[in-house]
Amino acid sequence: MSIFELFSKRQKKLRGDIPDVYQYENIDQSFRVQVVHIVRDTIGVEQIYNDTTNLVYQDIHKILCKEYGVFTLNKNTNSNFSAVFDYFLNEESYEKCLDIIELTFRIIDTYVRDQEWNFRGATGVSQKPDDAIQELNFRFKESGIGYQFESGELLRVDSQYVHSEIVKPVLHLLGTDKKYVGANDEFLSAHEHYRHKRYKECLNDCLKSFESLMKAIHEKHSWSYYQNDTAKKLINSCLANKLVPEYLQNQFSSVRALLESGIPTVRNKEGGHGQGTEITSVPEHLASQGEFTQSFS
Repeated sequence: MSIFELFSKRQKKLRGDIPDVYQYENIDQSFRVQVVHIVRDTIGVEQIYNDTTNLVYQDIHKILCKEYGVFTLNKNTNSNFSAVFDYFLNEESYEKCLDIIELTFRIIDTYVRDQEWNFRGATGVSQKPDDAIQELNFRFKESGIGYQFESGELLRVDSQYVHSEIVKPVLHLLGTDKKYVGANDEFLSAHEHYRHKRYKECLNDCLKSFESLMKAIHEKHSWSYYQNDTAKKLINSCLANKLVPEYLQNQFSSVRALLESGIPTVRNKEGGHGQGTEITSVPEHLASQGEFTQSFS
């Protein structure tokens, strides 16, 4: 990962000019240029006789064109790299910029990683996929843009401490054990809804993930349960089966209350039933609480 502590950067830190609060809708130009540098350092420079690199940029361009319903992202170039990243550098929609980042780094994380030996001789390649992802996440933090690339997706980050100490370990656990594949899928879906401000859907998937996790725990230990059991029943069953030892259960009483009244209550009150005669909206802080509680569990 090529990151240098330049004099100007050190001075900004000393003056307190480095942002300490995340924002989510302003993808500034210097950050965009840094992303393009990372991509070229990892995939390579597009050339006439470099099929390995060319095909990756071609695939990225083709996928974006198909999803956006257009034939090309840039009519003034015959280069797939230029079509994609000139568009990226000039696009006003922050969500489309994030589309391009997520798609490109998903390909880096999968295809480029699997074919890494094919990219070693590509012109301009100087870093590996892990280094590229690490640098991208560093640049997000450095620019005060509240996203991180984890588990193949861009996830919105509200607190760096919560993300690094709670969310990231949970993603690692759910993503590496096949028993939790259902819970992991719903957890990532909740993050995706949260990023796009679909807070009702976020709460619903938080609860689904929470319940799927407890059901997976029951199956792992061969404990009996019913598929339609509520979160409260599953929590009680976990404790009755001594998932937490009896001598610690008194100490866990506040945690139990948090789990029972956290995701299930918020979801039922705000997003789980018909809204009636008036349109209701779920505030961001409640969706954030749901995500935190699910990560904590």
